[in-house]
Amino acid sequence: MMRRRTTLLASCTALALSLGATACGGGGPVSAGGGDKPLSGQTINVAGVWSGSEQKNFQKVLDAFTEKTGAKTQFTSTGDNVSTVVGSKIEGGNAPDVVMVPQVGVLQQFAKEGWLKPLSGTVRKSVDANYADVWKNYGSVDGSLYGLYFKAAHKSTVWYSPDALDEAGVEAPTSYDAMLEAGRTVSESGLAAFSVAGQDGWTLTDWFENVYLSQAGPEKYDALAAHEIKWTDPSVVAALTTLGKLFKDKELIAGGQKGALNTDFPGSVEKVFGPEPAAGMVYEGDFVAGVAKDQFGKKIGEDADFFPFPAVGDGKAPVVSGGDAAVVLKDGKSPKAAMAFLEYLATPEASAVWAEVGGFLSPNKKLDLASYGDDITRETAKSLVDAGDSVRFDMSDQAPAAFGGTKGAGEWKLLQDFLRDPSDPKATAAALEKAAAKAYQD
Repeated sequence: MMRRRTTLLASCTALALSLGATACGGGGPVSAGGGDKPLSGQTINVAGVWSGSEQKNFQKVLDAFTEKTGAKTQFTSTGDNVSTVVGSKIEGGNAPDVVMVPQVGVLQQFAKEGWLKPLSGTVRKSVDANYADVWKNYGSVDGSLYGLYFKAAHKSTVWYSPDALDEAGVEAPTSYDAMLEAGRTVSESGLAAFSVAGQDGWTLTDWFENVYLSQAGPEKYDALAAHEIKWTDPSVVAALTTLGKLFKDKELIAGGQKGALNTDFPGSVEKVFGPEPAAGMVYEGDFVAGVAKDQFGKKIGEDADFFPFPAVGDGKAPVVSGGDAAVVLKDGKSPKAAMAFLEYLATPEASAVWAEVGGFLSPNKKLDLASYGDDITRETAKSLVDAGDSVRFDMSDQAPAAFGGTKGAGEWKLLQDFLRDPSDPKATAAALEKAAAKAYQD
């Protein structure tokens, strides 16, 4: 793959500090330990939720680290229940060295359990210089930095087939009501408007969060995320009512509510960009582009495009993000190599490896936008970085895992129940509050 010279040069100094090297990218001598592979003979085990194309692309980052340092890597895919899997590995004396944690609430849980090592001064300096404060805050617990956000997601993007919208004669909408109206026009042209991944509860939390952030505003969003206000608050009921307008309209959802509840995230993308399209639009994060490109051969910007999640009512258009934070476990077997890996991940060079192959955004401001492989991804990456501290992290990912991050339980299940029957937003809000109070131990 092509390497961006500016990116390599920009990251050389930081990487040299972290690995004790005096040259970057080949040939030169390294620290007094000798040889040009300072971590030869060491192996780090990295655990994360990724599978499929995401795991394949992250492996390229691991391979680049191996090429530079000599350290071998092993990746373990945990599935969605990262908290349970990692906890069992620690109890069994087989803790991974590094975990890519997809939820703030899980990161906080790990830190409070005493499982994590604070990140090195080199990582802290990189974060201070290269990241908006919001990313440092989400990676910190009680003033100590434990998590480095390597991969981010822009979760305020609605992806569509340009052919489908052109056929229906509609343009990208700029308000929620206009989006539903455009959807009805698409459905009249022969395709359902939206493919909804109701089988995966996390996608439904993302729908709710975008509606809530826009309709209720950032202060309410922060308060609900911290459970400083209850889920029975009128603002929650109002957001559920707004979301219910979509969920209850069988003309708007491919396969209706039953079809949505039997559709997982990859399947929802397939229904728009696969060989037999069943819908014109699918809401989810920027990572939709990676699936459309890698699995269905779509050219981003031509065969697949997006518009920003539109503003609800009088609110502002939301910018909701998610991300995977790298943490170092105390019980890992290769602590030196593990911390060196995080120091590598903090450099623009590491981000460029994945950026060039697609399906990836970095919150690192120093990553050259030219590293991304297409204009659409550059646009979403720039939007995320430019949003700075106005970005709001995925609310369910900030919650305790029992409420916001467990399949078949908590918010995931209750929003699936709401999709199945959206007739009583107040009852759903009450059920959410009951589950949240238990998980937050109020």
